[in-house]
Amino acid sequence: MRNSNSQRGAALVTGLIFMVVLTLLVVSAMRGTILEEKMSGNARDADLAFQSAEAALRAGEKVLNGATLPTFSASGAYLTVGSRDDAYWLSTHNWTTNSVAYGSVPNGVAAAPRYVIEQLPAVPSAGFSKKAGIIPETGYYKVTARGVGGNPNTLRLVQTTYRR
Repeated sequence: MRNSNSQRGAALVTGLIFMVVLTLLVVSAMRGTILEEKMSGNARDADLAFQSAEAALRAGEKVLNGATLPTFSASGAYLTVGSRDDAYWLSTHNWTTNSVAYGSVPNGVAAAPRYVIEQLPAVPSAGFSKKAGIIPETGYYKVTARGVGGNPNTLRLVQTTYRR
């Protein structure tokens, strides 16, 4: 056995280095876990926004399936043929005033989902002869809906073409 005077604390230094390495491993693992939790929360928020947009889309289709159609114009929630291009929906459309809100605000979302209906050009129905006289027209409509997640910055737009 050695004399205590000749020992220099090698065990202490080795133990401290081991503890520093373990601390770095734990911090790294915690960062990964926190990142995964954030990703999971963002995915849930995006899913809420998508589901609320889908609900508004179905509400717009229900309006088109009704006995009477709304009046279409160049502004508002029911737009006439060609009054807006696709870029309009992403940049300048005012969803607060120029759209229809879907009922009440669903649980967990920051704002009520909204929809807009755009009338598309009429298309003659297939199978009708032009010699027979008036060709029955089939109406096509583009329904665009916007949903917001729990975070007001999480947005989802969905769109469908509806035939009536």
